[in-house]
Amino acid sequence: MRENTNNTHGGDLGNGMYVNPILRGNYADPSIVRVGEDYYMVNTSYQYVPGLIVWHSKDLINWTPIGTALENYNGNVWAPDIAYHNGTFYIYFPADKTNWVTKAEDPKGPWSKPINLQTSHIDPGHVVGPDGKRYLHLSGGNMVQLSDDGLSTVGEVQHVYEPWSYPENWVVEAFSPEGPKLTFHNDYYYLTIAVGGTAGPPTSHMVATSRSKTPWGPWEHSPYNPIIKTNSREEKWWSQGHGTLVDTPNGDWFMVYHAYENSFHTLGRQVLLVPIEWTEDGWFKVSDNIQPDQPIKKPEGSKSEHGLPTVDRFESNQLGIHWQTYGNRDENRYEVGNSELTIKGINGETISPLLYMTGHPKYEVEVEVSVSDDAEGQLLLYYDNTAYFGLGVSKNGVRHFRTFKNYRTENYEADSISLKIKNDENIISFYYKEENGNWVKYDKVIDASGFHHNTFGGFLSLRVGIETVGNGIAKFKNFHYKPLN
Repeated sequence: MRENTNNTHGGDLGNGMYVNPILRGNYADPSIVRVGEDYYMVNTSYQYVPGLIVWHSKDLINWTPIGTALENYNGNVWAPDIAYHNGTFYIYFPADKTNWVTKAEDPKGPWSKPINLQTSHIDPGHVVGPDGKRYLHLSGGNMVQLSDDGLSTVGEVQHVYEPWSYPENWVVEAFSPEGPKLTFHNDYYYLTIAVGGTAGPPTSHMVATSRSKTPWGPWEHSPYNPIIKTNSREEKWWSQGHGTLVDTPNGDWFMVYHAYENSFHTLGRQVLLVPIEWTEDGWFKVSDNIQPDQPIKKPEGSKSEHGLPTVDRFESNQLGIHWQTYGNRDENRYEVGNSELTIKGINGETISPLLYMTGHPKYEVEVEVSVSDDAEGQLLLYYDNTAYFGLGVSKNGVRHFRTFKNYRTENYEADSISLKIKNDENIISFYYKEENGNWVKYDKVIDASGFHHNTFGGFLSLRVGIETVGNGIAKFKNFHYKPLN
């Protein structure tokens, strides 16, 4: 059984209001499409497998994962764009220095095998022009025409847009015009982009927009630029950027985007939402008196179950989509059912844990582990294969380990043992417990505040992992992720 015990990953306050983020965890570069009363969202999935989780909502606040568009490894997947055209869903995404497309009749899947569009630049944004032709806008002000079926390109990439630029004295990371998203409204095409860099100073990333009568220009820049920006390191949300517009069935408008939480780069770039309003001169801006860190009136629409399961008792016969690996997954290592997950040991210098997305400054995670032969079952926090730490249990006992060092082994007597990691605002403590016993704190504590992109690169986040190393197997039961106040 998998349980979602509370609204752990979202912002619905239950009183007609919501508070950001609307989706906790490292779900950067959100792209949303509305079809009738249904919204669908995808996000950057990096090298995690399965990739491109498809989220569904009726109210823009409560999001349910309904499937994945990439079941297999397809490179390093970045800012996608989900589109709906003539009854078919498309996801365009960059990976490994080119752009790809996958399609489906149902957003739950199955999704087609990705097709390489063989184009340069990143961050594709789909649009249909006044000529009825389909186009992809790309980073740097570039655009390429698509075939009518949207599965190949026509002609060469062309430069069609000179992005809006900020004053030279602003403290940003880099110009980096990217993330183009097109919205057609009131006879204009609005091109919304991100500039300023994505993970540098708190005041770097921002959203800007321009408009034209066609997707290829000429363009005029909005007098309200930047549409949203972090102005001070004292704010709760840093590096706010990469915006996409979405309207509701009743005509209200919102902008979804991402940002880092102040002091918690370890959580990655989380998903935020703010209402926008259209001005008399035909531009849009964030509605007056709206602050992204304060409660905001919730959009209309029915509420659904939100976020990832927080409890997994492994009663299904397959892994849920809340379990990902970094890079290719060896399915032969895993067996699920009878209330346990069995993982065969991996040998060598690298590990490949099953990973679970965290989303809170404070949380506890625990799991019950039993081992056989010379295997070690592990509960860890994982950034990448150069940066991780946790607890391991083997026949020899319980030990604490870090990427660069192993620590002493503590004996235990039971056939199985429970492991727990507590993250208290990046201060990490480790615990273990024998059956019917009390929690014992391991005598090592970590400050993990540096485990993020600005230290290690990759734009990743610190995730919970479970793994087996060595010869043999480990069995895992009763996984539980618990946010703390």
